[in-house]
Amino acid sequence: MKAHIPNFITLLNLFSGSVAVIYALEGNMKLTALFLCLGIFFDFFDGLLARKLKVQSELGVQLDSLADMVTSGLVPGLVLFHLISLAPLPSWETHNLLPYFGLLVTLASAYRLAKFNISDNQSDAFIGLPTPANALLIIALPLILDFQNSDVINAIILNPWFLFGVIILSCYLLNAPIKLIALKFKTWNFKDNASRYILILLSLVLLIVFQFAGIPLVIISYIILSLMSK
Repeated sequence: MKAHIPNFITLLNLFSGSVAVIYALEGNMKLTALFLCLGIFFDFFDGLLARKLKVQSELGVQLDSLADMVTSGLVPGLVLFHLISLAPLPSWETHNLLPYFGLLVTLASAYRLAKFNISDNQSDAFIGLPTPANALLIIALPLILDFQNSDVINAIILNPWFLFGVIILSCYLLNAPIKLIALKFKTWNFKDNASRYILILLSLVLLIVFQFAGIPLVIISYIILSLMSK
């Protein structure tokens, strides 16, 4: 019975991501963000439970990636589709096709997850930005628009060149050959997890001070701290 508990948590991740997809298609970014974050929460704890209960399985690994593909792959692509649709686009005959470029992040996420599934060297460190971290980076943009509204911020985020830059950067970071800290706690002692605890503390400070604008700063800090920990 206990072998099914982590898989049930993974399915909750998939359910949350599926609901987030529905709200993203409706343009409701607040509820999209809520269910995206809920899915990522379940994604963190399914692996933790599997290791704690000692019921890791190949089924769990594959199911986890399938759930991540929806929650942390499809959803951020749809969020970018929505943001580009809001941006002032060139008056070309094909300008209505430009929002579809947001889905390049979905394709890059699928490629990253496929590489993760066949890799045997990502237990202690990730190669490339994990899809949940990338999803948080992207969902931060509409949340900043909604909750930290200003003419300057709006002009930057809804600039189509900025959004296309985010797409290119996101696709690169997902599949970049750089080692990043795996946020997996095998033990809870500080010595073995110093970088993880520092990142958590720094993230809390950044989020308290900068609110949703702190999310991109957390991702940047994560990358810098990972590079310093080599």
